[in-house]
Amino acid sequence: MTGTLINAAAVIAGSLIGIFFKRCIKEELNAAVQKALGLAVLFIGINGVIANMFTGKADGTLASSGELLLIFSLVLGSIAGTLLRIDDRLNSLGDTLEKKFHLTDFSAGIVNATLLFCVGAMAIIGSLNDGLTGDSSVLIVKSALDFTASIVLAASLGWGVLFSFIPLTLYQGGISLAAGALSDILAGEVLRQVCSVGYVLIFCIGVNFLWPKKIKTADLLPALLIPVLWHGLQTAWTALAL
Repeated sequence: MTGTLINAAAVIAGSLIGIFFKRCIKEELNAAVQKALGLAVLFIGINGVIANMFTGKADGTLASSGELLLIFSLVLGSIAGTLLRIDDRLNSLGDTLEKKFHLTDFSAGIVNATLLFCVGAMAIIGSLNDGLTGDSSVLIVKSALDFTASIVLAASLGWGVLFSFIPLTLYQGGISLAAGALSDILAGEVLRQVCSVGYVLIFCIGVNFLWPKKIKTADLLPALLIPVLWHGLQTAWTALAL
């Protein structure tokens, strides 16, 4: 888990720097930073979806795959998230902490930062490598990226970004500890499908930066599990057929 601990430390350090700068900038400048951040996150999401859904063919053309599973994942995930009231519960917890500790944008900060830091192939592959071979190189590179992102995020959203190190540690650390069992599942097409769904959620974060509270992104979190469950069902069906 060495890579995950380095990653968590990078998020904490970057967030503290961002929080310091947040106190030094005017509200008008903070609003401008949020809009710029929203645009950047939008295109990160778009780029991630394209990278995971499109592959180059030998003749130089592009082939796409996974569109139907992406639709089902988002629909089923949003139904599950809405029934579980994930977004409302997180916001309620965030509001309680904001009032108790006099914080602002805590729930938005921790949810948005957690998604940005945890969604993507680097988090999964890096954690698997760290757990299987002790190779932390991918997570160290990711730490540098997250350090920079946490500065910008914390300058806009404050303390919630810092506390995203907790779900990040649990998520990446859990993958590292269970690497032996997960390495055959979170690979190839399944990994691409999970990342495609994840980058749609990143896109939604960008939308909410530009047009606040338009999408309940946290309610879409269960969608990340649908490709894995679908792969499990396919594997079970194949085994039964044999």
